[in-house]
Amino acid sequence: MPSENLRWETLQALKNSPKGKISFDPYWSERGEHILAGCKDVLSLSPHSAVILERLGSLPLQKSSFLSSSSRDSSPGPSEEIPASVSSTGSVSDINTRNVLLSAAPSLKNEREQTSNDEVKDENPEEDVSEVSSPALLPSISLLSPKAMETAGRIIRFEEEHREKAKLALRLRQEAQEKLVVSVANAESEQLKRFEELMELKQRQELQSMKDMMDRETKESMGRQEKLKEEQRHRMKILNLRLREAEQQRLREAELEKQRQTEGRERLRTLNTIQEEILQLNQLLEPSSRTRTELPAASISSYSTRGNQLCSQVSEVVRKTAEGEFPSVEDMMAAERALHEMRALIRLMQEEAAKAQEKKKKEEEQEEERRKQAELQAQQEAQKKATQAAKEKAQRKGLQNSAEDATLKWFKELQDSAARCTQSFEQLNSPKDAQTKKLKLELQKAATIPVSQIASNSGSQLREIFDKIDKLLSGRPVVSGGKSVSTSMHPQGLDFVGYKLAEKFVKQGEEEVASHHEAAFPIAVVASGVWELHPQVGDLILAHLHKKCPYAVPHYPPMKEGTPVEEYQRILGYRVDDSGVEGQDSFLKRMSGMIRLYAAIIQLRWPYGSKQAVAPHGLNHGWRWLAQMLNMEPLADITATLLFDFLEVCGNALMKQYQIQFWKLILLLKDEYFPRIEAVTSSGQMGSVIRLKQFLETSLQSRQISPPKGQLSSTFWRS
Repeated sequence: MPSENLRWETLQALKNSPKGKISFDPYWSERGEHILAGCKDVLSLSPHSAVILERLGSLPLQKSSFLSSSSRDSSPGPSEEIPASVSSTGSVSDINTRNVLLSAAPSLKNEREQTSNDEVKDENPEEDVSEVSSPALLPSISLLSPKAMETAGRIIRFEEEHREKAKLALRLRQEAQEKLVVSVANAESEQLKRFEELMELKQRQELQSMKDMMDRETKESMGRQEKLKEEQRHRMKILNLRLREAEQQRLREAELEKQRQTEGRERLRTLNTIQEEILQLNQLLEPSSRTRTELPAASISSYSTRGNQLCSQVSEVVRKTAEGEFPSVEDMMAAERALHEMRALIRLMQEEAAKAQEKKKKEEEQEEERRKQAELQAQQEAQKKATQAAKEKAQRKGLQNSAEDATLKWFKELQDSAARCTQSFEQLNSPKDAQTKKLKLELQKAATIPVSQIASNSGSQLREIFDKIDKLLSGRPVVSGGKSVSTSMHPQGLDFVGYKLAEKFVKQGEEEVASHHEAAFPIAVVASGVWELHPQVGDLILAHLHKKCPYAVPHYPPMKEGTPVEEYQRILGYRVDDSGVEGQDSFLKRMSGMIRLYAAIIQLRWPYGSKQAVAPHGLNHGWRWLAQMLNMEPLADITATLLFDFLEVCGNALMKQYQIQFWKLILLLKDEYFPRIEAVTSSGQMGSVIRLKQFLETSLQSRQISPPKGQLSSTFWRS
């Protein structure tokens, strides 16, 4: 029993030893430590081992050959150290204690190594089996006591039993683990197979569903395609129907357009015929020798005025066609009404002329005798008055009775140039065959109709008229009266057209500007442009103007001896026919229109001409005309009228050009020249004098001359 107690105490001591307290940490690999890190501490004996050592120390030391051999084989180091220690001490108990310690040390060391080996063998059970079967590796107990050896043996057997149990448990556990791994692997393999079968089934199902869906979509797409094809066929049918309808509509419209063009050209030809007839009828309304003898002047003036108005109405209709448009039905109705009215006007004038002719037949002989006597008396009196006036003018100081020599020379050169131009187209002016006569009429219409169409409607229309005139003078073909005509069609065509064109410009000033003062500017700007590009036409314009209005030179032609009074009055600018000399009001009105046109020409330039070129007849000619007028003796009623018209149209431009010199001239006119005008003016002719006086006073008081009415602005040319 004591041995049992000692055994349990030994086991308790071993339990309490550091080796028994070693704990297994499953997380050693995660921390990067060694598996035997806890076994590397220094081993020490438990405090309870002292009792065993004391008890063992009291026993006699016995050394067997087995122990000595085992001690020598297992631990030679300590066996060699024992004699030295014995020699150093003399007591046997100390020697026994030391032997016990020396023998216990290797056993403890072996136990430590055995523990490490056990732990390693737990991981490698095959090595444990080999180590256990090897007797060389068994630890040796160097204790001399049998009880100690028994205890140690029991401990060893106990450890071996436990090791065997651990190995058995480990093998069982390993086998179970392997079975578990095999079962798990088999289950996983089966599960993987089932999963693969399931995935394959799903893929087949998805593939089948995709095929079904594609089949459905294919069927649906084919159905939709069929529907689209059907709709396309339906739309194509509708489109073809619409195309056929559109083509039929286009053909109908083309037919209508062709018909409209045909009707428009027919209306245009009819309109040209109406205009030609109206112009010819209007010429019948011109004051001729027959009408003047048969009709009173007031009646002739009213007929002529109404005829010009009707011509203007037709010209307005024709002007619309110049833009490439055909006249409308309303325009044709208006032109036909104008033609009917013109015909009615001609009939009325002829009826009135017939009545007047019947009335005057009875008095013709008496009137003829009295007229001859009156003409002789008037001629004698006019010669006397002219001689007396010449003497009085010669006595007056500082003023001339006639124009300067240079001015008269210039006047004669222009008239000679116009006469030569007339002679150059004598063959065309007196045609012998019908074709030449027709060409002459077409050229005359091509030259005069565009000028008669000039109005202050828009700048674009003026430019079209100018381009048409420029083409005609340049020898290029133009369309007139629905026919193409050119000056190159006759060798004398250019001279004839230039002469007629200049004559028409002056006639427009004589008639149109005289009735409507604002018309002077559009006519003048076209005339200035033609003058700049074709100077020969400008000289002809001056020649016609000087011939019809010698005051535009300025020139007061003297009455030569032997010149009839009627001829002298023609030279002065009066219209003289069988019915006598025109009235003073009509004469002044015509002179005023021509002077206004001349004043507009000298201050205007064609805006689309060359900017570097000099004006063909500029403001310097206006200054010369005004200065020469003030150097000549005034004529009653004429001088005041012409000065007022000229300054009203051209005064603003002269003021801007000459400034202080112009105001000096105006002051001279008011202070020195105006009293001379008043001196030669009778009480019945003061109207023009009063207008001139008011104009001069207003201008000098405000130190400003207003721009004339109807002057063309920059916005006019953009219209």
